[in-house]
Amino acid sequence: MQDVPIPGSALLEELDNKLLLQLRDGRKIIGILRSFDQFANIVLDEAVERMYVGDMYADIPLGLQLVRGENVVLLGQIDPDKEIPATLRCVPEAAIREALKHEKEFNKLGAGMRARMDFCLLVAELLQLRTGQH
Repeated sequence: MQDVPIPGSALLEELDNKLLLQLRDGRKIIGILRSFDQFANIVLDEAVERMYVGDMYADIPLGLQLVRGENVVLLGQIDPDKEIPATLRCVPEAAIREALKHEKEFNKLGAGMRARMDFCLLVAELLQLRTGQH
C-alpha cells in the first residue's frame, strides 16, 4: 500500500524554500515559505510582488506576508538559477507602474475598437441577409 501523506503536510518539504505564488487576482508573490496551516494559509518571509509588462519586470518589496489559502491558485518552488529569464529586464517600481497603466489604457482602447468592429460586421451581415446576398 502506498504511503498516504498526513493531512495538512503537503507543504512540509517546501519549508524554507523560495516559492512563487499565483493569486486569484493575478498577482505573483515570491518569498521564502516559513509556515502554513491546514487551510493552506501561508506565511512568506522576504516577500516581493513581481510585476511584468512586456519584457520588463519589477520586484516590489512586501516583507513578511500572510496569504490566505483560498487566494492561492498555484504555487511552486523557484529554481534560483532560472528565477529571472535573460529576456527580461529589471526596471524601477515607478517605471513598471507607469507601463502597467499604459498597457491597461491600450487594452481598454483595443476592446472598444474590437466591439465597434464586431458591431460593423453584424450590421453588414444583417444587410446581406435583408437584401438576400450571402
